[in-house]
Amino acid sequence: MSRIGIGILGGGYMGKAHAVAMSAVGAVFNTPLRPHLEMVCATTPESAERYRAAYGFARATDDWRTLVTDPSVEAVVIATPQETHRQIAETAFALGKPVLCEKPLGASLEDGAAMVRAARDSGAANMVGFNYIRTPASRFARDLIGSGEIGNITWFRAEHTEDFLSDPDSPASWRTSDMANGTMGDLAPHILNAALALIGPIDRVMAEVETVHHTRPGGKVTNDDHAQIMCRFANGSMGQIYASRIATGRKMGYAYEVTGTKGAIRFDQEDQNAIWLYRATGPEAERGFTKILTGPAHPDYEPFCQGPGHGTGYQDQIIIEARDFLQAIATGKPVWPTFADGHEVNRIVAAALASSEAKTWQSVKDF
Repeated sequence: MSRIGIGILGGGYMGKAHAVAMSAVGAVFNTPLRPHLEMVCATTPESAERYRAAYGFARATDDWRTLVTDPSVEAVVIATPQETHRQIAETAFALGKPVLCEKPLGASLEDGAAMVRAARDSGAANMVGFNYIRTPASRFARDLIGSGEIGNITWFRAEHTEDFLSDPDSPASWRTSDMANGTMGDLAPHILNAALALIGPIDRVMAEVETVHHTRPGGKVTNDDHAQIMCRFANGSMGQIYASRIATGRKMGYAYEVTGTKGAIRFDQEDQNAIWLYRATGPEAERGFTKILTGPAHPDYEPFCQGPGHGTGYQDQIIIEARDFLQAIATGKPVWPTFADGHEVNRIVAAALASSEAKTWQSVKDF
């Protein structure tokens, strides 16, 4: 086993999740590379030191350059705002260091393209943090679809719906300014990534992107509340995707339905340890969706628990992600989703925004 020094930029919500994952991944998956929490970076010396003590890092800093250029930091995790992604990643790649970056990749299409080039030129391992698709249930769904179990895919319906801004009296904040923090920048990338993972490349889109609550206590809203996207996949399948931060009653509505010529699959992240599978076989009177609880027979479940139906949780998704990142570093082989895969999501978002503005279909290849 070899030790690898990990530096994490950002100590908040996702910074903590990545720190916990790096601490646990070696024990859960018995990885050849064993992460050491070398350094954490935050916006002030005080917050950086607080995160260091809480998460078990060896050192702390308030200067991202100090972390990225430190010889003991051998791999970098970016869990900071999107506008900081590009410069950090480019600096790390110039030093030949692997990078795991939280989604979305950069704050603009230009940023994403530049980060993909930097990753390619460096040859270093690179991944984007799309964690929800890594549940054992969704991994199983990908396997079923890929094996042809439900036949040729004809239809895909998906949503990422939450209600953290459903109350119009919720105050204005950083979440209500800058398009990078709106629904198309924050929630939509996750479910678009799911679409690419489950069905494949998207050829063209027709979208409506809308702000419902234009003002909130404390200021104006300058980004979007929800969006609907019609899409046509490269394999010919039709699709419809909806993303919303004002979906009253929905807490983690990352859900999809896949229809094929031989069956169908349904999944909802609010019940993340189960999928519903329909097979068009047997007598008509006995056909119906079957609920399948995940267990050791499903991908990436057994390392966490040997009991079927006991379930995995949000943090476990990040641990699986850490395993995949370490695997990419150890083997030198790309592990999905790479920066290029993450940038494909950015291109679809750009096409959807352009479609909403022009009120016409847009081809993703034009972005």
